[in-house]
Amino acid sequence: MNRRTLILAQLALMLLGPRAALAEKLPLDTLSKYLNDLTTAEADFTQVNSDGSVSTGKIFIKRPGRVRFEYAPPDKSLVLASAGQVAVFDGKSNQAPEQYPLTRTPLNLILAENINLGRAKMLVGHKSDATSTSVVAQDPEHPEYGTIELKFTANPVELRQWIITDDLGKQTTVILGTLNKGGNYGTSLFSITREMEKRGL
Repeated sequence: MNRRTLILAQLALMLLGPRAALAEKLPLDTLSKYLNDLTTAEADFTQVNSDGSVSTGKIFIKRPGRVRFEYAPPDKSLVLASAGQVAVFDGKSNQAPEQYPLTRTPLNLILAENINLGRAKMLVGHKSDATSTSVVAQDPEHPEYGTIELKFTANPVELRQWIITDDLGKQTTVILGTLNKGGNYGTSLFSITREMEKRGL
């Protein structure tokens, strides 16, 4: 078992261990409603990158269209999505962030204003196992942008993890801690311009 597989198995046991009974597959309309109701949230996260490296940090979500990934010190990296753009700040560089349209990443599917997982050609997979329900979705108009696999537990419904497979087939796994919902986040928390000014870029 390689390091990445071992870490994922350990985290799965920590997060989902008490739910050993066979889980019923949650319906798509239930999952769509959950995501649409998720207006603001924050959580600790563990990220397993395509090369097997592991990062940790804190995520802030403000739907529609905004997310902030703060990586734990000493890493000064930051990923922001707002105003239709994604900006990746490299903590080891003094260069301006790499930017690209949010619509070009599968993360856009859960940050959209109205989420309908049952939309034609969006659903790639929908299954359940002993602990969770998984949904694999893609942009119906641009399947070449990749997919996002969302994993949910039930009673109550909760988003626990996602796996993004990009256009090159590389996977990034984000495992969420407890989601604290209902926070009041100002738009400046997600502002790419403000972050560039703070960093003197």
